[in-house]
Amino acid sequence: MKFLTCITVILLTVSPALAAGPGGVLGFWKTAGGDSLLELSRCGDKICGNIVWLKVPNYIDPVDGPVGRTKVDRKNPDPALRKQPILGLQVMKGFTAVGNRRWTNGTSYNPETGKSYKSKMYLTATDRLELRGFIGISLIGRTLVMTR
Repeated sequence: MKFLTCITVILLTVSPALAAGPGGVLGFWKTAGGDSLLELSRCGDKICGNIVWLKVPNYIDPVDGPVGRTKVDRKNPDPALRKQPILGLQVMKGFTAVGNRRWTNGTSYNPETGKSYKSKMYLTATDRLELRGFIGISLIGRTLVMTR
């Protein structure tokens, strides 16, 4: 009886993440450290993500930009895009579902550095998303953990 109860508890705990489906990643995700909030949504048949909240939306250090002004994408490699606000910026695009909890073939952009990376994501729990950005192969990269 204890064994059956244990199995039931495990299944109830794991099943939401397993049943997430390709759309299970949609919604709001807080980045590590709580500095920003991303909204992942459908862009056609792909998944994309935009910054919808910043803990510090304005410059507070004159080295970074004019104090009190809205942060902009000042490190973008395209000079024409350097004045666009960080808030609302699309930083993830092109993710394709390859299973119930995996998305690949995406691109993620880091406005702090102005660099873009090939990316993939894993929904490791209903409230935990791992975004792996890399150059070339995924072994050469970094994982960002986001939570709901």
